[in-house]
Amino acid sequence: MGGMFGRAKKKDAAKDPAARTVTLIGKPGCHLCDDARAVIEAVCAETGARWEERDILQDEALYKEYWEQIPVVLVDGEQHTFWRVDAERLRRELGV
Repeated sequence: MGGMFGRAKKKDAAKDPAARTVTLIGKPGCHLCDDARAVIEAVCAETGARWEERDILQDEALYKEYWEQIPVVLVDGEQHTFWRVDAERLRRELGV
């Protein structure tokens, strides 16, 4: 087993970064979400990865799952991080 916390490294990490999708889950008026957005925008522009943003106030299921953790960052639908986004760690997750 490799990877953090004994989990095997995802095979998706070998994908071309341009085939990856980063999702920011947050809400309006959240300063941490603003900070996360800036990091995600920069890393995705650099790597060619796509990114999207989801508002927990517009999606009850997202609100119930993530309201204590926002901003939350998903990569290809799997949680990557929450609260603070580290650009270098996101680049590594995207395979750069």
